[in-house]
Amino acid sequence: MSNTLKVIDMIAKEGLAIAHEKATFISTVNRQFDDSYGKSGEKIGSALRVREPNQYVRRQGSRVMDVQEQVESTQTITMATQDGVDMRFNSSELLLDVDSPSAVAAFSKRFIEPAMSVLVSGIDGDCLQTATQDTYNVVGTAGTVVGSSSGDITALGHARARINQGLAPKDMNRSLQIDSVTMAAIVNANKGLFTPDNQIKKAFTEGYYGRSAMADFYENERTYTHAVGSDVTVSTSSSAAVTDGGTNITMNSTDGNINKGDVFTVAGVYACHPETKRSLGYLQQFVATAASTGAVTVSPATVLTGAKQNVCSSASAQLAVTAFDSQVLTFVGTASTSYRHNLMYHRDAFAFVSADLPVMDDAHKCVVKRLDGLSMRVWMASDIRNDELLIRLDVIYGFKTFRPAWATRITN
Repeated sequence: MSNTLKVIDMIAKEGLAIAHEKATFISTVNRQFDDSYGKSGEKIGSALRVREPNQYVRRQGSRVMDVQEQVESTQTITMATQDGVDMRFNSSELLLDVDSPSAVAAFSKRFIEPAMSVLVSGIDGDCLQTATQDTYNVVGTAGTVVGSSSGDITALGHARARINQGLAPKDMNRSLQIDSVTMAAIVNANKGLFTPDNQIKKAFTEGYYGRSAMADFYENERTYTHAVGSDVTVSTSSSAAVTDGGTNITMNSTDGNINKGDVFTVAGVYACHPETKRSLGYLQQFVATAASTGAVTVSPATVLTGAKQNVCSSASAQLAVTAFDSQVLTFVGTASTSYRHNLMYHRDAFAFVSADLPVMDDAHKCVVKRLDGLSMRVWMASDIRNDELLIRLDVIYGFKTFRPAWATRITN
């Protein structure tokens, strides 16, 4: 193998090791679909459809059978985002002994680590922002850092409860992406409480907790800061504000300047248990999936009846579409104000997929490496005019929010 080929292979291996280490968010979400892309002889293109679980309505008593049709639905993950970092090296920079561990370490520290840090940080931050914007459950008090007000950390318990109420599995696959300021406040709030010895040591020496509220804690300065829309003094229209199963809520024509990711409740519209359909005791939260005025596209859909019913009255009664007419919307936060939103979630709330980019036929120095599902292509070509080698690092990926009910924002 030539010296340059050893270098390019080293770049790929070192780059993936660094990327894996720094992928704080995407390393904690569902990755089981990676192998579905790019299989030889059975390639599926850029889109993968994933079947959702069926839902049913319970029949009570021994009355005549209430036979239900099988209504299967799917969601699609699209592999459409390609990101990369481009570098160039002159001949003298490549004159190194690649078999030397010290040379490999020096090359990695000088070139690969900064490049991969930028690449992976951007991907991780973009996916975390998308996940947070897609999440409609929000707990905490906007404008108050969790733990800073008399050591109050109840928002963590409320976030855990919301995920439980969404029927997320109660296992070890829950995580919390949290900024350092909030982490410091939580550690300070917990300093006088009884906690496991290893947690106390870590909190004292490192300034963070490893696990609490059934979630692993990850310090991540890329957690999303959301800016509330400029006009959130909003009421719904006086008629036909929603449809059963629809994703639009119509506002009064003069109302609203709402940003994507804004979260609000509708007066009198309560969240219901996914299976029993009884009220959970709090108003259902909706998130705007696009910036809007006049009518807002929301998640979840307003499902009033049937197996997928998700809203009810405070007394657990089914709602008519007219229950949404002429109602006040109450938003999380103040208009034109930004708030940091940390995120607690179950692994299967989101999915990240990565696939192998093709090795070009005429590319003599092009390799693809994969580590724990993250694939990176390194392509090197010479520039004879400038006596340089040009290197591009590329990844292609897709991200999808599958079960937003299994995630909760914690606002500060």
